[in-house]
Amino acid sequence: MRIPARAALAACGAVAMIAVGAPAASADTTSYAPITLSPEESQHLCADVLPHLIDRKNKLVDKINGGADVRGSVAWLKQRAQNQRAKGHPELADKLDQRATRRAGRVDDLKSVDQRLTDFKNAHCVAK
Repeated sequence: MRIPARAALAACGAVAMIAVGAPAASADTTSYAPITLSPEESQHLCADVLPHLIDRKNKLVDKINGGADVRGSVAWLKQRAQNQRAKGHPELADKLDQRATRRAGRVDDLKSVDQRLTDFKNAHCVAK
């Protein structure tokens, strides 16, 4: 069974149009539809999810700002870098110092998250 050349050309053209048009259509993610929650979903979000997120954020800030005895804190990373430098591993020490600097910068990100969570809580979870 042979496919006529005109039909094959039309099929290729249709596939090409879909291939070109699909990425352009999916790239438009700037507008979001509003999300509607039921009262039960809203209650669950305000009573369960939001406090969990706030607690998680607080734990991360406490961990980052902890002392040299708190694994993963900035002070702990700097202590490890100092130990590696003393052992004669300057490259590893530099990497640990860079990691400590990056981690210290995360506190500002977490402050922004805290503000967004507080704004959401005040706007949607406070009894009106």
